[in-house]
Amino acid sequence: MEESLEPLGYEVEWHEFQAGPALIEALNAGSIDVGRTGNTPVIFAQAAGTPFVTLAAGKPKFEGSGIVVPKNSTIQSLEDLKGKKISFAKGSSSHYLLVKALEEAGIEYSDITPAYLQPGDARVAFEQGNIDAMVVWDPFTASTELYSDGVLLTNGKGLTTDRDFFIATEKFAEKHEKVGDLIIEEVAKSSDWANANHEELVSMLAPLLNLEEDAIRLAVERRHYGVDQINEEIIEEQQHIANLFYELNIIPKKIDVNEVMK
Repeated sequence: MEESLEPLGYEVEWHEFQAGPALIEALNAGSIDVGRTGNTPVIFAQAAGTPFVTLAAGKPKFEGSGIVVPKNSTIQSLEDLKGKKISFAKGSSSHYLLVKALEEAGIEYSDITPAYLQPGDARVAFEQGNIDAMVVWDPFTASTELYSDGVLLTNGKGLTTDRDFFIATEKFAEKHEKVGDLIIEEVAKSSDWANANHEELVSMLAPLLNLEEDAIRLAVERRHYGVDQINEEIIEEQQHIANLFYELNIIPKKIDVNEVMK
């Protein structure tokens, strides 16, 4: 990325966020110009009036996102989630995954006790037995499975595509359209490299994320990296999330996701 942008006069700074809502806050504050986040944070951002546009979408990654329960849990099916205390990061992709899982099981959202926790705090609560289930994404899913006696009750298959979205502030997108396109091209190239070089990717990510190599390897092996241009299918996916969250009073108003699609 730096090699492509620096000759054009742009200095690249990288900022890591554990979950999408914090990235959205930084984008709204002008602390970052471009970011990658999940399908649900962009819905919350649009509902809150954050000025952004969507540059592209990531490939589906539902296999590494899911609901994790302790190995000895009495929760054996989605129906068993009724009345349970379940952690997830509010406004994250896991928020939507949980809503869809409850819908699939015929459980009302009001029939569970939400614990709004970021992945790191959720992991501690999970290990201490303070929550009954945790909804999270890779590599945190993988790490909990391998090192905290977690069992994947379900992944996102049939519930969500769990795509990422590459977004930029309206101001940046308007002034630097060609740069935005170049960034997506570089992401596509790096995705191709990631798909072809798993071991090198694991060695690179483990120290950056401060997680076990085995967990990173499991996460990498069940994900296909890549970029998709925005199309009608993706727009419909996002509009469904927005409509459902409005119906459940999770977001305060109806939104048209087309308004933030480039």
